[in-house]
Order: sequence, then C-alpha cells, then structure tokens
Amino acid sequence: MTGQDPSKERLAGRLILASASPRRSSLLRGAGLSFEVEPSGVNEDLARPCAAEEAARILACRKAEAVAGLHAGESSWVIGSDTVVALGEWPSQEILGKPTSEQDARRMLGMLSGSRHRVVTGVAVVSCSSPGEGSILSASERTWVSMRPIQSEEIEAYVASGEWRDKAGGYAIQENADTFVTRLEEGGFDNVVGLPLELTLDLLRKSGAFGG
Repeated sequence: MTGQDPSKERLAGRLILASASPRRSSLLRGAGLSFEVEPSGVNEDLARPCAAEEAARILACRKAEAVAGLHAGESSWVIGSDTVVALGEWPSQEILGKPTSEQDARRMLGMLSGSRHRVVTGVAVVSCSSPGEGSILSASERTWVSMRPIQSEEIEAYVASGEWRDKAGGYAIQENADTFVTRLEEGGFDNVVGLPLELTLDLLRKSGAFGG
C-alpha cells in the first residue's frame, strides 16, 4: 500500500462502483473519489463450496465484470466488492451472507454470539478499455471480529430494528451492532463495513486508474 492521498491523484477516466451499498459509497466519497453507481444485480449464489476468501473474490469479480461488460472499450474502471462472514475454518466453515428474513437474521446473530469470526471482503477492479486477460485485478482482506455473548432480548430488539437488512452476517458494526463487538484483529474497520479502502486504492493504482 502506498498511503498516497487519493484526493490529490487524478483519475484517468470514469470510476464506477458496481454496488448499491450506501456504506461503500460513503467510504469511497470519504476518500475523495468521484464515481458513479451502477449496481450489478448479479446472482450471488456460488457454484461450489469454497473458502470465504475465495468466495468473496469470486463474487466481487462477478459484480465488476457484469458492469464492465456494459462499458467495454471505454476509459472506465469498475469496482466490484462483496463481503461475507465466516464461522470456523475451511472446509468446515459456515459462510453467512445477507439474511433472507427476520428468522434468518435471528439465527445468524445467535450463531455469532460469543464468537470470534472473520469478515472477509473481496474487491475487484476491471479496466473497461482493455477487456480480456489482465483487465481485472482482485484481492481480499480479512478482519477477525470478537463478539461478546448477546442476550436473547438484545437479539430480538436488534432484529426488530431492521438494521440487519442487506448486511452480511446480519449486523452492521458502523451502526448499533458495535455494542456487540469487543475486538477487531488484522484488517480494518472499513473492511467490516464493506470496503477496505487501502486495498481498493492499491488495486486502482495497479490497474492504471490514476495518472490521467
């Protein structure tokens, strides 16, 4: 990572975020980047079981490539990202995506209560001007999250709040779920929110998105 201030770098073309997540948009804006939002709408099912790190990268690439295909030949760069929560180690791990219902959110929070789990975010950057091999760069970041035991009434209150919706693992650390978290290790807070900024900026620089 270079640690360079992105607000002082010039984009070589359009930057597109292939995500409807307001959290990811907020993180990119906070880095001083100008970008457009085009959600990919891709299927997020995995064709085969795999480690959380690989799963996050596969889905990030899928999202970025779907949007990049709409801008082939343009001087544009697309960022795709996907976050998963994993309990246990591969191959016995359980990957928690976004809850599909209140019952599912309740189940996930119960599983995470008192756990030390990992949050993995995959990031992919596609250069639309040069489609094909070498046009996509991807990586992932991992953060270990320790949670205190969550009381059943706390789970019920959190589920009732609706804050779990569209959140991997059914919780948002940047909102009220921070009261459940006791420790973060390795990757940063932004990774748990949904977009590791330094990793993203590093991929953008390597892909040639800056310097125009």
